[in-house]
Amino acid sequence: MNNNQLRIEQYDTVLYNSNLNPMGVPESVKKAIADYADSVIRYPDDYYPALKSTIAQYAGCKETQLVLGSGSSDLLRTFISLLSPKKAMILVPSFSEYEKVLSMFGCEIVYYELDEANDYQFDIADFVGHLDSSIDLIILGNPNNPTSQLISRDDMETMAEVCKELDTFLLIDEMYIEFVEKYQEVTAVPMVEDYDNIAVLRSTSKFFAVPGLRLAYAIMSNQEYMSILNITSAPNPISSITAAVCTQMLKDKKYIKESCSQIYTERNLIFSAMSTNKNVKLYKPTANFMLVQILKDGVTAGQIAEHCKLKGIMIRNCENIRGLSDKFIRFCFMKPNQNDLLVNTILELFKD
Repeated sequence: MNNNQLRIEQYDTVLYNSNLNPMGVPESVKKAIADYADSVIRYPDDYYPALKSTIAQYAGCKETQLVLGSGSSDLLRTFISLLSPKKAMILVPSFSEYEKVLSMFGCEIVYYELDEANDYQFDIADFVGHLDSSIDLIILGNPNNPTSQLISRDDMETMAEVCKELDTFLLIDEMYIEFVEKYQEVTAVPMVEDYDNIAVLRSTSKFFAVPGLRLAYAIMSNQEYMSILNITSAPNPISSITAAVCTQMLKDKKYIKESCSQIYTERNLIFSAMSTNKNVKLYKPTANFMLVQILKDGVTAGQIAEHCKLKGIMIRNCENIRGLSDKFIRFCFMKPNQNDLLVNTILELFKD
């Protein structure tokens, strides 16, 4: 038996690069899958009224403002196709899928570089100074991936107002918003009532740890765009089993409460445990993952990733993310004993 096999047997592989809720699949989902197995004999739209009602209550919006999609990537493609932007702006660094999808549609991309010296915090005054009427679309992740930094509601409202004056559409990706403390005070969902030039994207994949169910939704008040989507979109984008199961999942208050409690605790503990080490710089996270810069000469993100892999820990090497380098890693927060191993394993490379 070779060394790699020994290591795999010795350690369980933990996907710190997936950004999934460490609580795993909710018990309500497992039960609902069994209870609604026979739903596959019916067409999916039979289950959409219940699903939309539940999403509207969960997200704090109207059912008529909802657009359903088979995962966040599918929904992103739907909106890029709908808006057909000639020129779009995205943050650097940010989620690489934005750039990929925009390029697929032949859109010119303008990059707004977040300031490393300012810990990649969003500067609304500087940002709006870079906008003009030639930009058709802005895509923002809030919290941003991979920086785990948050844009305030006030700043988002300022941006929506400027975008309205410039006839620019604002697409706000809130994939990780539920991991933010008191996120109801930050989410852009209430803004939909006042601005028809914005859409808020949400996904169930990360917070509920169910990427295989492929449910995402958008919230928008623009009736013209809604009418186009109703005509052009696939009639049944969500499977019947997914619709039935997610209807129950979004009502699982126990899972939601326990998830938030665990993430808040582990996020604070990990940040505290690593913040005193002079060889790394931590970017204070607001979501369920953290960006870390390596300050020590001779140590790269690739080396840390390989070192962690030996113990079954898969972290994100950020060297191929635009705006970062081989001095950056990202990882999410998992269960307490796993997080202890993560921190100790990373810091092993910085012992004098």
